[in-house]
Amino acid sequence: MGYTIHELHEKLIQKEISSVELTRQFIAHRQQVEGDIHAFLSVNDEEALKQAAAVDAKIAAGEKIAALAGIPGAIKDNIVIRGQKCTAASRMLENWTSPYDAGVIERLEANDYVSVGKTNMDEFAMGSSTENSYFGPSMNPWNTEYVPGGSSGGSAAAVAAGEAVWALGSDTGGSIRQPASFCGLVGLKPTYGLVSRYGLIAFSSSLDQIGPITRDVTDAAIVLNAIAGHDERDSTSIPMEKADYTEALVNDVKGMKIGVPEEFFGKGIKPETREAIEKAIAFFKEAGAEIVPVSIPHIKSGVSVYYIIAPAEASSNLARYDGVSYGFRAPGDNIVDMYINTRTQGFGKEVKRRIMLGNYVLSAGYYDAYYKKALKVRRLLKEDFDRAYEQCDVLIAPSASGTAFKFGAFSDPLSLYMEDICTVPVNLAGLPSISIPAGFHNGLPLGMQIIGPALGEKKILRAAYTFEQNHPEFTKTAPKGEM
Repeated sequence: MGYTIHELHEKLIQKEISSVELTRQFIAHRQQVEGDIHAFLSVNDEEALKQAAAVDAKIAAGEKIAALAGIPGAIKDNIVIRGQKCTAASRMLENWTSPYDAGVIERLEANDYVSVGKTNMDEFAMGSSTENSYFGPSMNPWNTEYVPGGSSGGSAAAVAAGEAVWALGSDTGGSIRQPASFCGLVGLKPTYGLVSRYGLIAFSSSLDQIGPITRDVTDAAIVLNAIAGHDERDSTSIPMEKADYTEALVNDVKGMKIGVPEEFFGKGIKPETREAIEKAIAFFKEAGAEIVPVSIPHIKSGVSVYYIIAPAEASSNLARYDGVSYGFRAPGDNIVDMYINTRTQGFGKEVKRRIMLGNYVLSAGYYDAYYKKALKVRRLLKEDFDRAYEQCDVLIAPSASGTAFKFGAFSDPLSLYMEDICTVPVNLAGLPSISIPAGFHNGLPLGMQIIGPALGEKKILRAAYTFEQNHPEFTKTAPKGEM
């Protein structure tokens, strides 16, 4: 089904369709395609229909409903919902049920959302392909021989396959934008602190951010309206007045300065990606924007810095999974054996690899040489971005080096880590970025990201909306998404 949130909202308030009918359609479609896609780790049909019926009752009573009300969505399985399992795609949390709601879930409930299930992901959000899920990978709805991206691959696959209208993901180093790019969708990573992390199972606390994966830019703004806002339970949450991000949906970039950082277009970027971005730059120039060459020198160190800081924080965050308080427990002859067995058997290879790396860079002999130095380079990278925004309003760059890759394409982890080169600098600097469809190659989507200054969501939404409105040929439904 190619319907968007805003289209379905109009149908609901005009009573052309009920939320219950709509939800049943999506459940039925999921039952047809989910065997090929594996986007979900758990489904929520009965509760979803109850939520939908409550919205229909409001409409029947003549009450005004929120833009997101009654529209089926999906939630990444590292965001907790009271009374539901939350596994983070790990054996460690396979049978854990959350006793509370995440901050974003509370906000979605206030908007009468309909949740159809929890989506698959790389274990504890560590990966770029969803191949690291304990429960098996998700497939790309454009071609099931290819990955949907990661770590929010299940969320992107669910939307692209028509199993949900929208989804939430989390982005630590590109985990919303890259799967959105691979699946031909819009993925928005907000400014760090704009959306509450309360109830998000932590990977790297200074980098993680929740955001939407949607079919178009308008829908991304609608979901962001619902989930953004201060949360006193999150110490990194930004106190600020509520904003309406749909106000930025203007088809006009006249006078906007768009920066093109040369460092994003190095030798690792595939020719088809470079060509798509160059065409986009030409469009923006013709539409009245000023194209400004800029330089962000420390981008070249972005992946190295990320793979020091993120594992270091992960090694601390994942220390709580010890088989004592909750989660998976493996037997042992004594408490030390139990602890070792639990962590050895409960975590997958990629998670153990990053924990070991994190412990190494934090160890007494290497803290100054690696972790402390990485923090300094992170600061230099942020200053590079700040200087760039003195010259321009937004930056344009690839979302990934190319299209989605086949399962098993990367035999060693370092090669796969390098695929994050386009996205990790944004997280290190805490900036907002949106990935939008910008072309196709060999039948697979190509993405482009537009990066803004801190709290510059309206700027990136305006640029993205203008491009999208003038390139409808890129907003297509994946073959598995047809109803």
